[in-house]
Amino acid sequence: MAKLFGDENFDVRAMSKLKDLGHDTLTALESGIANQRISDDAVLKFATADGRAVVTFDRRDYYRLHQEHPDHAGIIACTSNPNVEELAAQIDREISLEGTLDNKFIRVYRTNT
Repeated sequence: MAKLFGDENFDVRAMSKLKDLGHDTLTALESGIANQRISDDAVLKFATADGRAVVTFDRRDYYRLHQEHPDHAGIIACTSNPNVEELAAQIDREISLEGTLDNKFIRVYRTNT
């Protein structure tokens, strides 16, 4: 399973579901860096230092960071989905397809149901 870091804007309920699926999860709130106006670049460095892939809804910002700093523990950029069980299952499925997340930018799109 993967080591994941949910950035400040990512749904903590989805992170909880990912933990239930066996992933090692940590949120910005749990890590003590929430509500401190920390830049996305600093968040990516923080997660990478701990060997965690960032899970985020900030697709454009993190894609730019991936282009500028491709050496990271992974970035999983998602579209918002109020169905957290579905979102977590989609992320879990993408992780299982990838093997390693190192240096990868993975997009997870909300399914049209």
